[in-house]
Amino acid sequence: FNQPDRFVRKGDAQERPIFEHVAEVPEAASSSQKYLAEVARSARDASQQVREAWSGYKSPVDYGIFPVNLNKIAALIAAEMPARLYYTSYPHNSFDTHVLQAEPHGRYLTYVADAVAAFMRDMERIGRADDVTMLIFSEFGRRAAENTSLGTDHGTANLMFVVGKSVKGGQYGKRSSLTDLMPDGNLQYSVDFRRVYATMIEGWLQHKDSAAILRDRFETFPIFT
Repeated sequence: FNQPDRFVRKGDAQERPIFEHVAEVPEAASSSQKYLAEVARSARDASQQVREAWSGYKSPVDYGIFPVNLNKIAALIAAEMPARLYYTSYPHNSFDTHVLQAEPHGRYLTYVADAVAAFMRDMERIGRADDVTMLIFSEFGRRAAENTSLGTDHGTANLMFVVGKSVKGGQYGKRSSLTDLMPDGNLQYSVDFRRVYATMIEGWLQHKDSAAILRDRFETFPIFT
């Protein structure tokens, strides 16, 4: 949500009072009616908690030009929301560039780096740095060769970053070669990305059966202290 203060069921002025009572059902209601009322009540209460968390959050930390919504996640963590997992992304597929790539990519990476550094400083400020680990990834990699539009096209290998006080820093996996390519021109990756997911699921979230989620067993990395 880009505007937490507007994270509420939409409606005109005449409709809004009705929304406050939509979750109320009589005792004789059917199980389906009660279920729908519970969903509506949960959505109403959760949206109120989000708005209150954001309105009550003030931070001296500068998140830079584009916070990637990490400041909003910080507000929810500071409000002790019960969620264990938050997800955000850079909007509008901005990184999906294929033309004149170098300049915009440099800018976007700077914005993200500033936001990540600010978020971790904010976690230190509110005393939650030991409780938070961040996984940074992209849905696609890039080819080694430049295309005719001064960009690169989608490829296989990519980078993933794990950030946090409990992380043992370093490089995990073999670095991809820019010259020893696959026959189709793609980089050769050395680590299945699901190994990283398994590492986060088991090593950080402490859910030991990552295979039930990933539909297969993947060896984890000794990332966490």
